[in-house]
Amino acid sequence: MCGIAGFWASRADLAVGERMASLIESRGPDDSGIWGDEQAGVVLAHRRLSIQDLSPAGHQPMGSPCGRYSLVYNGEIYNHLDLRKELEADDGGFDWRGHSDTETLLAALAHWGVRGALERVNGMFAFALWDKAERILFLARDRMGEKPLYYGRSGDAFLFGSELKALAAHPDWRNKIDRDALALYLRHNYVPAPWSIYQGIAKLKPAHFVVIHNGGLEFGEPQCYWDLGTVAEQGVANATGRADELVNELDGLLRDSIGRRMAADVPLGAFLSGGYDSTTVAALMQAQSEQPIQTFTIGFHEEGYNEAVHARAVAEHLGTDHTELYITYEQAMAVIPKLPAIYDEPFSDSSQIPTYLVSELASKQVTVSLSGDGGDELFYGYDRYFKAEQIWGKLTCLPLPLRKLAAVVLARAPGNGLESVMQLLPRKFQVNHLADRLPKLAEILGHQSGEALYREMVSHAKNPARLVLGATEPETILSCPDRLPSLPGLRERMMYLDMMTYLPDDILTKVDRASMAVSLEARVPLLDHRLVEFAWRVPFEYKYRDGQGKWLLRQVLYRYVPRELMDRPKMGFGVPIEQWLRGPLREWADELLDESRLRNEGFFDPEPICKMWREHVTGERRWHYYLWDILMFQAWLEANPKAH
Repeated sequence: MCGIAGFWASRADLAVGERMASLIESRGPDDSGIWGDEQAGVVLAHRRLSIQDLSPAGHQPMGSPCGRYSLVYNGEIYNHLDLRKELEADDGGFDWRGHSDTETLLAALAHWGVRGALERVNGMFAFALWDKAERILFLARDRMGEKPLYYGRSGDAFLFGSELKALAAHPDWRNKIDRDALALYLRHNYVPAPWSIYQGIAKLKPAHFVVIHNGGLEFGEPQCYWDLGTVAEQGVANATGRADELVNELDGLLRDSIGRRMAADVPLGAFLSGGYDSTTVAALMQAQSEQPIQTFTIGFHEEGYNEAVHARAVAEHLGTDHTELYITYEQAMAVIPKLPAIYDEPFSDSSQIPTYLVSELASKQVTVSLSGDGGDELFYGYDRYFKAEQIWGKLTCLPLPLRKLAAVVLARAPGNGLESVMQLLPRKFQVNHLADRLPKLAEILGHQSGEALYREMVSHAKNPARLVLGATEPETILSCPDRLPSLPGLRERMMYLDMMTYLPDDILTKVDRASMAVSLEARVPLLDHRLVEFAWRVPFEYKYRDGQGKWLLRQVLYRYVPRELMDRPKMGFGVPIEQWLRGPLREWADELLDESRLRNEGFFDPEPICKMWREHVTGERRWHYYLWDILMFQAWLEANPKAH
């Protein structure tokens, strides 16, 4: 795993490239490299975390033997040995210098072209390829978005890099905040691709590449080389198979995917929460290892946030070399000041804190750790999927005008007063947090489609443009159902939407930044594109069955871990932000949410934010998710005082 950066400007200043790479040293502390094409003004910079072929033969930037191509690359190509055989069969003249996947990728790009190589590669990656003969720069990103890549023009230069901090080291950097992107952030708790927090800088979308030419002045629309919409449509249309056959096929695919991701010349382990996904990964790793694999988990002392006891039971059954660490709230809160630098742009999924802590724990013993992310999106595992489908089924029984009238009544209902009255009733009839629940129910009742309902359920701020001064919220795939592929029902469309948005822009961003901040490579075997394609052609009855999601994945896991160890209520990987904001974080939040401060900074309308803060502190309403979005932006802004 590595970090890349570079630019195309009037002059190939290598010292600038070195500064850009130095700011992402944690992504690659083992080696650094710089290369420039003086005539063109192109500079490629690299930081290396050595995983495969630790020798100088894996050094980057890497040039092709013919001298035409130069490559900087971040990631892992898991089928690179297969690609070498295919290349040798096509053209036996290869004289390999080492056994790094970088060399394989470069040879594939030179031999098959960018699109041809991308269609053959199985891996996680972001790369920049310079074609000296044609004076063209190519940028590309992996299918599911495991590795990041920012790019765009700033001043008189075209810039790119793994993280925004690398781009900010260039003298032509402009740091003007995109208020429209800020509105999107308040809705989603992340800035979705292709936007970034800065004007003129984009995130390359997963499964795309972009071609830059004419001195970095021209670049067209990114081109898609693997269309998830087509994969979903074709998979659902051809969904078939018996349960036993599908279980065997999934077992084989998982073994192969996980086995490929166990290839490393450095120590390797796995995150283990005790849930189905991470346990599946750990179980199949251990089944293919002659020695106990290393597993890592963190626990919290707060009730309702601790899965460490379940992870320990799983580790004991599998016989792994297990390490666990119970975290105090002081240790967790000590991470908060680091978050702006780690995430580089506003990001407010509060599980960013435990993800960093478990990465830090693992990095003390291993250089690579496998993660179980992706199972919920592939196999219908999120509780919100069940809830959305149930709610929409009930809503469609009522005429829309009646639903809208009920929404008006519920929105005006005095939730706290009703809750006080309900305390007089027997406990089984009492409902807590009515002040939160009634407005949410009112919002849900007025929707005209299942997709609109789901957007409401996954949104934080419901109308973020009212909070961000001077902003117009851009349209996204979540707000435009007509952009969706032809899928049979709401459940399939929810999974597709999450694979396109929440998975790459939240989950995978969180894992990448947290792990790379401590120089740990995180690999995600459930997102092998062959598994994604398989999951879409699994009949839905084998994803959701007997009232449970991830049914097919569970059947594979039960071959390795007893059912009684696993069947328990799902628990999120989070921290008690709600309580912390009323307690140990209150002073910090008070300062960042000060009305005069908000007004002077000029990004937010202070009135609704201060109202939310007062209501949360007094316990009148629970606004912690909304407030954490604001607080993470405020903390990021404080760490980036030149942003405007």
